[in-house]
Amino acid sequence: MKTFNTYYATLLTAVTTALWVGSCQTKETDVLEEGSFKLIQTQIFDKSCATSGCHASEQDASFRQHGLVLTADVSYTNLVNKFAKNPAANADSMRLVMPGNVSKSFLYTKINCSAASLLAGKQYGNPMPLGANGLSVGEIEFIRKWIESGAARSGGSVDASLITNSVPLCGSSFGSTFTALAPPKPSEGLQLHLEPFEVANTYEREIFVRKPVGNASELYINRVQTRMRPGSHHFILYNFKNFTNLPTEGQVRDLRNSDGTNNLLTFLSMQNHVFWAGTQTQEHDYQFPEGVALRIPANYSFDFNSHYVNKTADKIPGEVYVNLYKLEKEKVKIVANSLNLGHESFSLPAGQRTVATKSFIFSKPTKVLMLTSHTHKLGEKYVIKIVGGPRNGEIVYESTDWEHPLIKTFVQPLEFNKGEGLMSEVTFNNTTTKTVKFGLTSEDEMDIIFGYYYEQ
Repeated sequence: MKTFNTYYATLLTAVTTALWVGSCQTKETDVLEEGSFKLIQTQIFDKSCATSGCHASEQDASFRQHGLVLTADVSYTNLVNKFAKNPAANADSMRLVMPGNVSKSFLYTKINCSAASLLAGKQYGNPMPLGANGLSVGEIEFIRKWIESGAARSGGSVDASLITNSVPLCGSSFGSTFTALAPPKPSEGLQLHLEPFEVANTYEREIFVRKPVGNASELYINRVQTRMRPGSHHFILYNFKNFTNLPTEGQVRDLRNSDGTNNLLTFLSMQNHVFWAGTQTQEHDYQFPEGVALRIPANYSFDFNSHYVNKTADKIPGEVYVNLYKLEKEKVKIVANSLNLGHESFSLPAGQRTVATKSFIFSKPTKVLMLTSHTHKLGEKYVIKIVGGPRNGEIVYESTDWEHPLIKTFVQPLEFNKGEGLMSEVTFNNTTTKTVKFGLTSEDEMDIIFGYYYEQ
């Protein structure tokens, strides 16, 4: 009897152990069998991407710019074999995720902070997540292997332990590593510097500072190089429409007050701006065609506009370096100008969407090198089309972010004959209870095409 009981006790122990081990193995297997993509969702997207204000919903402030929601119910569908809203990425035949092809997957390019120079050179925008600590070596490698293996929705054999590798790919923490831009030789150009300024934790700060160029004589600039600390959303150098009552040199003017309301005096000063140079990437290097340059009068100044996003728990510094490379006057064949085409006669009825259009015809043969746009908060979509000639009606510019419009440069300038031109087509959504027209305050609206051009 003892032997019989011992036998069954041993058998019961073995069965129980087998069930326990099998249960544990099943749980570990389930983590993998739930799929490599589910790990990406729960361990990366949910924590770093699908957060309020970023990729959490269509109501996020940035949605009109990127058009991408990464919550668990829609992320896979929104990513795999889908085009990005970035025009340059589309022109390069990229998808957000192209199964089996990492080099054509825009998601991987955007999260790979070591590719900042590639992002800048191709006008792909800033590395993601913007204003937060970058993904770790393990997280980025996990996504790379998932794409390489076919980007399956379920299942997958990517080693889950990669996710736990928390070593940052670019520096020890967000904003902690930065190398200043080396200045040009004095014979080649000069450097402008927006000194470090503090960006509080979980805060967006946008400032303006008028600073002198420091030039005793006129300059001709054919190359503009920019480098900023991590976290920059954009940087713009503004020229002025008129030169009376300019802001005090060196005074830092915040766009928003500490309670989030608009600083009216700063906002009013923006109405005197004309775009001169700018970028939405951490590094940017723009070279005008040979013999083409922008002229800077003697003893000049620019309004520096810098916008930083900080989603971390610690304060970070913002800082900008700009190199202006000179072209000797005798080598200048063409002086480029800032494009400033404004539509002032529109009227936006209360509670309605209105599409306002305006054509601008060139009186001489013209080449356009760059385009950007400007509206206020009611502007939903800004489209620029060609008017006249064989390309009549062709869309050459589109932006859906009124606060931070696309800055689009053309490797091959847009060429226009006399009598051809550009048309602005702007969709406004007047959510107020009153008719809105062109004006200078934040409660009014604007419709302006900025850019670079020269006449042939």
